[in-house]
Amino acid sequence: MSTPITTHDAFADAAPEVLCRVLNRVALITLNRPAALNALSHGMVRELAALLARCRADDQIVAVVLRGAGEKGFCAGGDVRALYRDAARRDAWLPFFVDEYRLDYAIHTFPKPVVALMDGITMGGGMGLAQGAALRVATERSKIAMPETRIGFVPDVGATHFLARMPVELALYVGLTGATLSGADALVAKLADLCVPSSWLDTFETRIENLKWDGDVLAALRRVFEPPCNVVPHAALDGQLPWIVRHFDKRSTVERTVATLVQELARDELSREHRQWLQATLDALLGHSPTMLAVTREALLRGRQMTLAESFRMELGIVARAIEEGDFREGVRAHLVDKDRKPRWAPASLVELRAERVRHFLTSPWKLPAHPLVELGNA
Repeated sequence: MSTPITTHDAFADAAPEVLCRVLNRVALITLNRPAALNALSHGMVRELAALLARCRADDQIVAVVLRGAGEKGFCAGGDVRALYRDAARRDAWLPFFVDEYRLDYAIHTFPKPVVALMDGITMGGGMGLAQGAALRVATERSKIAMPETRIGFVPDVGATHFLARMPVELALYVGLTGATLSGADALVAKLADLCVPSSWLDTFETRIENLKWDGDVLAALRRVFEPPCNVVPHAALDGQLPWIVRHFDKRSTVERTVATLVQELARDELSREHRQWLQATLDALLGHSPTMLAVTREALLRGRQMTLAESFRMELGIVARAIEEGDFREGVRAHLVDKDRKPRWAPASLVELRAERVRHFLTSPWKLPAHPLVELGNA
């Protein structure tokens, strides 16, 4: 039996951009903004947080499924254009990030299984929602990325923590270049637990409806979302791993990585695939914000030694620096507003970037007792 969750008084005012109903004790939560690739507005973040709090407290709900409406994706990230408009006022943009990070933290620490259906585009803030789930389901349609350095920002929403699940070289590659991963790639990179045919997800509600909750809930959900004799597509990332390990050594600065890419591109005997990967990787590192490349590299390395709550606090400090003193506004202008694709970064190159600037961006604007996320991890 399918029950709209709004039949409970506590759910009476659900926003149309977030839909929720209960099916056989599973809350099905849908991001319902398909025209914007389900990009997260502040209202959506608040609504999701309220729904999760109520699902946590409702003993009749045993699990949550997060999915995106429409054919194109789960969630393309935060509403960056709205943040761009509010960038001049901290009191306008800061509440969005504080609430988003609290929501993501709540998913990571949720006491009941959460399933995230990463079908189609799943980037930025969408990854923040998905990576805290107990069961992360990718498909052959998945396009998974943390592309923030391209717009003068930092991979946030917990990325300095969840990218640490993979080898350090791969984390640096994914975080610095913003490379788009397939569903099979995500499985290799430990950003997905399953990679299944997209068509298999069309009928998951029928399978949930037929479940009997008499054992391990997560194991039962895995049987719902993993088809019999599942065949995972080829992962291009498998062949790229030796190149990634060679060029993204944790001891190498971004400048050094650029130099090794240039050096290898000069060789004559490269395969076409290898040459294309080298060129695309080099283009990313030369085209993205120099400041945020260096800051992101250091943040990803530091995050490997941090708790989840500490990672969120670090990321929020970097976000504040990027918006108020960094390249965020210029990156959004160039790529999303004017679309001239010619950001004027400051400084313009890695060679001009001073170590003092990188250290400043990694220094929090808040002392811990005054940090907006001071309460994370203390419950």
